[in-house]
Amino acid sequence: MGVKLYDFPGVTDHLLPFTYVRPAADIRIGILTIREKWEKYFDQPMDYHIQHPHLAAKFGNSSPAAFDLLINGALCPDPAVHQAISNLQAGEALFLNGQTLACRVSQDGDLDTDQSFTELAYDQEVCLLRKPWDIFLNNGEQIRRDFELITTGRKSQQINDPHTVIYEPSNVFVEEGATIRASVINAENGPVYLGKNSVVHEGCLIKGPFVLGESSHLNMGAKMKGDNTIGPFCKVGGEVSNSVFFGYSNKGHDGFLGNSVIGEWCNLGADTNSSNLKNNYSSVRVWDYTTNSFNDSQLQFCGLLMGDHAKSGINTMFNTGTVVGVAANVYGGSFPDKFLPSFSWGGSEGLSTYEFEKCMQMCKAVMRRRKVELTAADTALLKAVFEKSASHRTWEVKT
Repeated sequence: MGVKLYDFPGVTDHLLPFTYVRPAADIRIGILTIREKWEKYFDQPMDYHIQHPHLAAKFGNSSPAAFDLLINGALCPDPAVHQAISNLQAGEALFLNGQTLACRVSQDGDLDTDQSFTELAYDQEVCLLRKPWDIFLNNGEQIRRDFELITTGRKSQQINDPHTVIYEPSNVFVEEGATIRASVINAENGPVYLGKNSVVHEGCLIKGPFVLGESSHLNMGAKMKGDNTIGPFCKVGGEVSNSVFFGYSNKGHDGFLGNSVIGEWCNLGADTNSSNLKNNYSSVRVWDYTTNSFNDSQLQFCGLLMGDHAKSGINTMFNTGTVVGVAANVYGGSFPDKFLPSFSWGGSEGLSTYEFEKCMQMCKAVMRRRKVELTAADTALLKAVFEKSASHRTWEVKT
């Protein structure tokens, strides 16, 4: 059986800015990316059926004949939905409230044709990412599911530091090479997972559910308040609550971040803070790429949604529900706009365009610090994002 992950129509636009530079299944939620979760369930490598040309060079594509089962890339697996998808017969599709969860094409089928499907209704709850904030809303539960998925039957490394206090040690899993010094871990309300070669520096306070990815550092005195994922190769400090860092991103200093999602290769300058609650406690309006307007998220708590390669200067203040696009460079002494387009440069005093070549020089420098090269495919992908997002940089429009 060939299985591929596919962004069915509408998925990509609703999960921007994160899906500018990745398929939905490359999103990290919990400990793993969605693709990595499905690989565990099917016990086989999993790749993508890419329909967006600008993603194909980096993430690949293949002949329709190479698969017969397509799974919605924004769908997180669980035992029930995995079973229902596995049971699909050729020409059948599984639907939930009008959204395709999966379909099994006929032997000579292809989504690019007019093939019709017998629609089967799925009546159980699933974790399906419909909006960017669904990432942090579901993160705590996904940490719990992933923790069970990847630690069952395995033995954790021991924490031998005499100055570290652990509550509910059976709910803590430490991978090889991880170290911790003089900190407090409370796993009574959810698991704590410390990835391979990760480092918890002195004086950290950690409340589960919590994930520290491979080779990531939790800086001295950090306060992790639950439902947090720090992806691989990150450095994070300060106060963080119910937030997700995809990977290779830094928040190295003090400052608050709550109910937020941070893409890859981002950096939050010293004392960057993000509001996650309005003073009048009303629901938060957030920029919606599908309508090109601010819409009611119906959330009381919503912080910062920051696309890949974006940066903030020191003392940056982000208002409730701010959306920052890919490769934006934000700075200034007052609150910037609540929507900062991709490749924008500036803040409250005005925005200009981050010149593409200068941005690529920055990306190369940042990535080389982590011994990662900016490839031709990466550059082409970012160039496509630069062009796709041009309409949002309204100052470029000639009158």
